[in-house]
Amino acid sequence: MAEIEAVAPDKRAKSKRIGALRGLAPFLAPYRLLIAGVVFALLLAASFTLVLPVAFRRVIDGFSVENAALIDRYFLALIGVAVALALATAARFFLVTLLGERVIADLRRALFDHVSGMSPGFYEKLMTAEVLTRLTSDTTVIQGVVGSTASIALRNILLLVGGITMMLVTSAKLTGMALLIVPAAVLPIILLGRRVRRLSRRAQDLVADSAALAGEYLQAAPTVQAMTYEAPAQAGFARRVEAAFAAHRGRIVARSALTAIVIFLVFSMVVGVVWIGARDVLAGTMSEGEMAQFVLYAVFTAGAVGALSEVWGELQRAAGATERIVELLQMENPIREPAEPLPPAAPTRGHIRFEDVSFHYQSRPDAPALHEVSFEIRPGETVALVGPSGAGKTTILQLLLRFYDPQAGRITLDGVPIDAMTTRDLRARLALVPQEPVIFADSVRANILFGRPEASEAEVIEAARAAAAHDFVTGLPEGYDSWLGERGVLLSGGQKQRIAIARAILRDAPVLVLDEATSALDAESERAVQAAVARLAAGRTTLVVAHRLATVKRADRIVVLEGGRVVATGTHDALVAEDGLYARLARLQFTEGLAAE
Repeated sequence: MAEIEAVAPDKRAKSKRIGALRGLAPFLAPYRLLIAGVVFALLLAASFTLVLPVAFRRVIDGFSVENAALIDRYFLALIGVAVALALATAARFFLVTLLGERVIADLRRALFDHVSGMSPGFYEKLMTAEVLTRLTSDTTVIQGVVGSTASIALRNILLLVGGITMMLVTSAKLTGMALLIVPAAVLPIILLGRRVRRLSRRAQDLVADSAALAGEYLQAAPTVQAMTYEAPAQAGFARRVEAAFAAHRGRIVARSALTAIVIFLVFSMVVGVVWIGARDVLAGTMSEGEMAQFVLYAVFTAGAVGALSEVWGELQRAAGATERIVELLQMENPIREPAEPLPPAAPTRGHIRFEDVSFHYQSRPDAPALHEVSFEIRPGETVALVGPSGAGKTTILQLLLRFYDPQAGRITLDGVPIDAMTTRDLRARLALVPQEPVIFADSVRANILFGRPEASEAEVIEAARAAAAHDFVTGLPEGYDSWLGERGVLLSGGQKQRIAIARAILRDAPVLVLDEATSALDAESERAVQAAVARLAAGRTTLVVAHRLATVKRADRIVVLEGGRVVATGTHDALVAEDGLYARLARLQFTEGLAAE
């Protein structure tokens, strides 16, 4: 499995070849016909361009009163060539731009499909903003290459090859002299081009780094402002932006130097060759038309070399972006789907077993989160997980949802190991109400439908009523069509939680997973949410993480965790009578409750 690892920008492997662009081949392959059209249009445009100097030579050499009618035909032919050249160029632009947009749309979709299915373990080492930068900025760089730069490169290669060929046909002597300087022009393209690619890759990494930091600070804006941390946050972001700017500046300097060197060498070659050609014309060994034809081909060739030097820098930059995207696409999900999945039990009864489960997070290999944990939840039973912070309660929920796989032991649902069925089959039988409900920047209806997109309007309203959300939703300006803002900023904590519960009710899964659904609510909101949770749990197997005594007392059984181990199991009354960890936690909460009153 490819290792998921966040690598510092200056420690990434540096490719010295533009071959990284081969990573785009799978996305270009479906559009062979469109690519063929691009190549055909390029060939036409290059051919018509190379015809122009021949026509000019004939006009110049045949310029006389006796050839007036012939001159007219030559000029008319030139206009015809210009029209054909314009049409071929327009076709090339249309086709290659369409190709670029199509390929980048496919690439972005493939990237999103890949990363959206990754388990939380994937994001332990790779920040979300880093992924988003590759999804947006890096694909934009590649879009420029596929949708423009590549065709410009091919066009200029054709002009370079065709121009040199026609230069040889026109004057082998002058062409030989011109080619003597080609190695001097190609060498800086290769050497400086490699430096441009390295600097481009580093700049892209640093931009992603700054985006990751900005995303982290902006998502925690209230905390940053409450702690008056704006100045250090701004300074930290400024340092990363300046580092990215410095890398971009180095790339710009290298590309500028490359362009200047190539243009100077190439046009010096043209001037020198034309100088010699002018002497041949004066000596009568070359006609004025042939000289004009050679000069035009020399200019085309020189322009092609100059353009290729600039294009090379863009290709190198795109190679760096392609490396980053291919690297992301090749990362494998830490959660493997079974090669031959077993079907879940039908109907699902909700019988859950943890059998000697041990687990540690990838980022903390020396700190076990769970150690040989075993317990059972019978169908229709409500089991509460209780324990101090860090005891492993939320980890158990994450393992049940198969966000992670344990290093030892197994978890079964109705006797079927959960890692033997597909994650889709498993999670379709679970409804999660998280501690911090996720509300999307969309309408109330869309947020509830997230639990089951195909549900009807009547089912959405029924779920909202069951979650004690219908009354406040109808009081919003546009009811179920009301926009909730980013992360539900327009709702209170209790309202967000009730929307999340409505989503879980609409999902109608046989197993309910609650992660401290009322821990951050005021007393009034807690009562409303508790009533909604009670309705939701009726007739379902329920696994609940809770600190509130009112929630725990309703459970059929309580599993007490400490340090990643099960230290006690029983009912509320039995555990209080044992006077162990649970009793101490209960007394502490009771004392805090009295103090609060």
